[in-house]
Amino acid sequence: MQRVVLFSALRHSALTARVHSVRLLPSAAMSTLLINQPKYAWLKELGLSEDNNGVYNGTWGGTGEIPAPKRGEIVRQIGDALRRKIKVLGSLVSLEMGKIYVEGVGEVQEYVDVCDYAVGLSRMIGGPVLPSERPGHALIEQWNPVGLVGIITAFNFPVAVYGWNNAIALICGNVCLWIVAEVLEQNNLPGAICSMTCGGADIGTAIAKDERVDLVSFTGSTHVGKQVALMVQERFGRQLLELGGNNAIIVFEDADLNLVVPSALFASVGTAGQRCTTTRRLVTKCNFFFLSIKDESIFRFIVFCTSTLYGPLHTKQAVQQYLAAIEQAKQQGGTLVCGGKVMDRPGNYVEPTIFTGLAHDAPIVHTETFVPILYVIKFKTEEEAFAWNNEVKQGLSSSIFTKDMGRVFRWLGPKGSDCGIVNVNIPTSGAEIGGAFGGEKHTGGGRESGSDSWKQYMRRSTCTINYSKDLPLAQGIKFE
Repeated sequence: MQRVVLFSALRHSALTARVHSVRLLPSAAMSTLLINQPKYAWLKELGLSEDNNGVYNGTWGGTGEIPAPKRGEIVRQIGDALRRKIKVLGSLVSLEMGKIYVEGVGEVQEYVDVCDYAVGLSRMIGGPVLPSERPGHALIEQWNPVGLVGIITAFNFPVAVYGWNNAIALICGNVCLWIVAEVLEQNNLPGAICSMTCGGADIGTAIAKDERVDLVSFTGSTHVGKQVALMVQERFGRQLLELGGNNAIIVFEDADLNLVVPSALFASVGTAGQRCTTTRRLVTKCNFFFLSIKDESIFRFIVFCTSTLYGPLHTKQAVQQYLAAIEQAKQQGGTLVCGGKVMDRPGNYVEPTIFTGLAHDAPIVHTETFVPILYVIKFKTEEEAFAWNNEVKQGLSSSIFTKDMGRVFRWLGPKGSDCGIVNVNIPTSGAEIGGAFGGEKHTGGGRESGSDSWKQYMRRSTCTINYSKDLPLAQGIKFE
């Protein structure tokens, strides 16, 4: 179901424990492991072997007294460690998730970029010194780590989402790291700052319900995210939700089609339609808009090949969801333009699919399906297009293609897109790490990565310090 990662905080200095790995396979089965196959020999470059620790196996503990700039230095070393293994780690992402090699490497690069960003941030986090109305008083805002952070990540970005969370959380003084625990130990920090637990709903539920987990960061479906939110809120815990998206590209008549076509192709077909930022609705004013993805150049099936553009769906269940969505689209009045079939080859490969003729509010159009299906919908007015963008329950990513600067700023304004990501002349997918990533409504409202997202990993205190010999009260109150 979900990949679950649980991190231990530095602040629990008295906590010690030992966790031992469990050998799941008999020796006779070892010869069938990927690591023993010549074509996967590169796995050994990551320090993997036949038998690996399932969770952290060492002493847990820490002081929580490392200054933020020093934490930033450790994150810098983590980024460097990732750089040294970026191609091998990219291959591992492709092997695990099924995305193409260039996207796997790009995902690790995103982790590296967040580490670079976090290094600078480690010398800037903090609150303002505010003017006090009382003589001889100082009013400051103090930020401290929240403590223990539980991160639940989804299958489609096993590295990047983890990286957004942990690099920022670590410089804020909370947690953790993942495969680069050696960097921590080289800095005399316990490897338990990072501990990973793989599992399903049982582990996710344990994280959500445990009062020792100060912040739960969840990335996944809206349905599961709602359950996590209710469990965390029941104990008055803190939560950061990154949920689904039903994203639209709006194409106006003055759009540059040389930008539109590659943008729509990348955003609807990239990662086989399995991104939360995937374009699922193409809203156009053109009399006829047809995106051809029958070109054989897209159908290269070796995901480790650098020229491959399209990979498989993650599971057989996703293939069934793809077929079910196609039938629903047909039943609701859609016309199949291209695609619509499962490919006759090993693996979970399906054809990228385009539908026209559906109403903007058709149930299937309003349903986020994690597959490469694009619904092309015609609009008449700008107001209509903006309203259709906003009428779905999710509010993650959106984009318009136009040369009209007045329209651009209307799109960015209060009557424009209600999404957390509002783009112009670029795809809905492919966000940079410097901005806050997240969305509104059923997308959950959380923000990760850049801007002031670091604040979600810290607790804020307003501190008033009296350095005078008098005791004036706020608002001029006299209590004598």
